[in-house]
Amino acid sequence: MIMLEKRPQPSRGWTFATPVLAVVLTMIVGGALFAVLGNDPIETIRVIFFDPLFSEFAWYYRPQLLVKGAPLVLIAIGLSFGFRAGVWNIGAEGQYIVGAICGAAVGLAMYPAESILIFPAMVIAGALGGMLWAMIPGILRVKFGTNEILVSLMLVYVAEQLLASMALGALRNPDGMGFPGSRNLAQYPSAANLELISGSGMHWGVVAALIAVIFAYVMLSRHIFGFQVKLSGLAPRAAAFSGVNPSRLILICMAISGGLAGLAGLFEVAGPAGQISIDFNVGYGFTAIIVAFLGRLHPVGILLAGGLMALTYIGGEIAQSQLGLPGAAIQLLQGMLLFFLLAVDVLTHYRVRFGKGEVA
Repeated sequence: MIMLEKRPQPSRGWTFATPVLAVVLTMIVGGALFAVLGNDPIETIRVIFFDPLFSEFAWYYRPQLLVKGAPLVLIAIGLSFGFRAGVWNIGAEGQYIVGAICGAAVGLAMYPAESILIFPAMVIAGALGGMLWAMIPGILRVKFGTNEILVSLMLVYVAEQLLASMALGALRNPDGMGFPGSRNLAQYPSAANLELISGSGMHWGVVAALIAVIFAYVMLSRHIFGFQVKLSGLAPRAAAFSGVNPSRLILICMAISGGLAGLAGLFEVAGPAGQISIDFNVGYGFTAIIVAFLGRLHPVGILLAGGLMALTYIGGEIAQSQLGLPGAAIQLLQGMLLFFLLAVDVLTHYRVRFGKGEVA
């Protein structure tokens, strides 16, 4: 008979082991899925997880890991503050879109002027745009008790419609022959988020992601605000008795997550994406949720998880071009990571017993 016995304290060993176990299980089940689709499972797993790092063309793929990983890490760091405090912002994708729109709008409004102040102004606008979009579900929860999960998620679809409207209307390139999409910001020197070191993939978004990791680590482990965030998530009543203002904490967490998501959108639209277009968003805001949990809501863990998820993006693109693997299969593989992480996370809090014998 299988029984679950609650541990007195969460297991530190399983806390670090469950993400690794989730990745292994994802590879195994993903391989079975690829076999059903008619692909060699071992070869497909190799292409996805190893070729971007060790193949003969790895010199080209490795910089792309920074390009893909930076927005995921930046957004996930912001989400981790709220998730730790029990504030569930699921709409980072919408905040990412609005941040990109606001930042791009500032740059396009200045075109063709040349000034070193344009890009910093775009950065501020992008952060404020994402922050204000995130404050909508935050304020509604504080004032009216609405569910921030539903509100933030529904606002993603509003943001997508706003994106389409901007690409077809206010921000459309007047010299674009009527095609949807803005001017290419990457070709506007004052507004471009170009590589800092040629061929490295390093741009200001990568720098911002690394700064965010350091900032989050210090705040969560060395600052009273980090203690309040952890206490609110673990014991809300104890947090209230200790003097934590729950409404204020909710708004701060939403502002941080929205601001960082907006920054990610700005760095993406001014760099790798280059322009506001109908299909600008590629799901970074949703994938960052997986990154946050796979990294155990820890800044360093999120950095590593962001790299792993970027690996599946790059490897997935290689598998699609070389092996004909459907893009939906890669998205399913990424979803499996979160599913298996949540499934095996029970080992962190419970011991498994068969009859009288303890197994884990």
